[in-house]
Amino acid sequence: MLPSKIVRHKAGRFVPVLLAALILAACSGQGPQAPTVNIQGPATGASAYYLQQAQQSSDDSKTDWQLLAIRALLKEGKYPQANQQLNQLPSQLSDIQQQELLLLKAQYQIAQQNRNDALQLLGQVKTDALSKDELARYYGLQIAASQGQPSLALLRNYIAQEPLLSGTDHQNNIDAMWQALTQMPQQQANNLVINADENVLQGWLDLLAVWRANTQDAEMLKAGIKDWQTRYPQNPAAKNLPTQLTQAQNFTKASTSTIALMLPLNGQAQVFANAIQKGFNDAKNGVLTAAPQPAPAQPTSTDPNAAAQPNADPNAVVSPSAPEATPADQQNSAETQPQAQPAVASDPASNAQVKVYDTSSQPIQQLLQQAQQDGATLVVGPLLKSNVEAVANSQTPLNVLALNEPEQIQNHPNICYFALSPEDEARDAAHHIWDQGKRQPLLLVPRNSFGDRVTKAFAQEWQTLGGSTAMQQRFGSVSELKQGINSGAGIALSGTPINVTPDQPQGIAIAGLTIPVPQSSTPDVASTSGGGNVDSVYIVSTQEEMQLIKPMISMRTGSRSSVSLYASSRSFQAGAGPDFRLEMDGLQFSDIPLLSGTNPGLMQQATKSFNNDYSLVRLYAMGIDAWKLANHFNQMRQVPGFALDGNTGKLSADTDCVINRKLTWNQYRQGEIRSVN
Repeated sequence: MLPSKIVRHKAGRFVPVLLAALILAACSGQGPQAPTVNIQGPATGASAYYLQQAQQSSDDSKTDWQLLAIRALLKEGKYPQANQQLNQLPSQLSDIQQQELLLLKAQYQIAQQNRNDALQLLGQVKTDALSKDELARYYGLQIAASQGQPSLALLRNYIAQEPLLSGTDHQNNIDAMWQALTQMPQQQANNLVINADENVLQGWLDLLAVWRANTQDAEMLKAGIKDWQTRYPQNPAAKNLPTQLTQAQNFTKASTSTIALMLPLNGQAQVFANAIQKGFNDAKNGVLTAAPQPAPAQPTSTDPNAAAQPNADPNAVVSPSAPEATPADQQNSAETQPQAQPAVASDPASNAQVKVYDTSSQPIQQLLQQAQQDGATLVVGPLLKSNVEAVANSQTPLNVLALNEPEQIQNHPNICYFALSPEDEARDAAHHIWDQGKRQPLLLVPRNSFGDRVTKAFAQEWQTLGGSTAMQQRFGSVSELKQGINSGAGIALSGTPINVTPDQPQGIAIAGLTIPVPQSSTPDVASTSGGGNVDSVYIVSTQEEMQLIKPMISMRTGSRSSVSLYASSRSFQAGAGPDFRLEMDGLQFSDIPLLSGTNPGLMQQATKSFNNDYSLVRLYAMGIDAWKLANHFNQMRQVPGFALDGNTGKLSADTDCVINRKLTWNQYRQGEIRSVN
């Protein structure tokens, strides 16, 4: 038995251990610790969670939870709730909370499309007081406030944001920077004045120059990029190339050794096919300046789909112009165009084998199978819309450059769509009018299905650019117009809204900052009564109609009206003499580069070949460009942003490989035709 003194000694040694165990047990019984809050870090939770934490907090952290909740609400697109929470914040905030509040208010204003208010708030932010995460958001908001308009300030914001990002956000920054550069007009890029120490920006601008100089030569582009990386090893793009350039380096050229050209060689559409085929063969054989043979007399419609419809709408065209063919006055035609110069030398002849298939003789499925058996590696055509839709549904393994567009575009990795459509021209007009600073356009179009197509395409593109609801006004036949001008009624430029279903708004997401664009419940409709707020009119008419429409507009608005007038190529035809050009003074109109004097020698040969029928000349130019596009097929499909200077416009492909055309714009000035650019 141990002595009592020893027992007491050992018991005393266990007292502190027992007390410690009791204290730990008591602490564990108090439940989990309250979550920490950091408004200067990322906010990855949902708004409901942050709002719950704010309700359960009564100390200084309550405001921090509210600020995080507002960030989450804005990210989720819940703007009324976010605004409500903004109004419930206490008036007394710490310096850190004040900076966070400015960022949130700016984000809210951007979401409401109040760009100037957002920039004013961002101007109050003390950037040296921001955390890395907040600073990335700050530059992201500056970028979002630019509304996608390329500028020196936008480029600098991307560069400042780049080192603050990592992973996907970092690559997105690189890609967005490159997109801003490539969307900047070349003249604007050339005129940028940067500081001597802006080495990163200088590197980006040099990379842009390499891209633009070699965009149509894949091997030269690869070599140029490699040389650029050697010269600018510290540039962020040298380490992580923009995705577009990575794809440009990795693409493989499509085989064009055997091409199947599928066109309707009989029926009403034959004449259009002949013009396209001649342009295709002349480009292939390198004889673009050779004088072609005159074409036979043509019907009035230029829509290849008319062959399949006995009562086809003569206004439903492949060529955007499509007026009635009229005898051309050679002398007047020479007066309206620049004096012919020696034509630009064409590309050398190709050894590719071209086999022609008549789509009017057999079903398109059989022709595709036959072309595959014949060893074709690429199909150019068909031309009729119904046949293009059949190709899109055929699951053919062949690469196809279709010469029309189906009603519903289907994205296939082996199909591209190239058409001279009035919708394409209307979309280009929307961009041109927007770029000239006009914001209240009125469309003056025929009262038929052709007018419906044009207004829909223009209005959709206008809303994509950020414009409000465009307006429309319809006109009838030539006899109706003559009655109006004889009665002195004129055209008052009073329109109605063009109702189109806008595409789902796209949000802005960068560096974890997501700003969904709110969808307005009611369209923004401008009053156009009597030409009140109209600042521009896009007229889609024939030349005969235009001779009546423009004077009728002047009758009501006056010769000194500030309203700018624009027209499609439909009104530009050979045979218009000096009286017509003087009558059209001030009117801007679009057309393909070939008919705008970029290659006078080729234009002279083409107009002579087709008896000055500009509609067929446009289709001839389409055949030339079809050859060019066929030889760059994989670049169109695999290289985002690939562009090609063509005779029908500056050609580029969207994500569905629909070929878009940027047209040339000219203007009647004092009896002459001059380039707008």
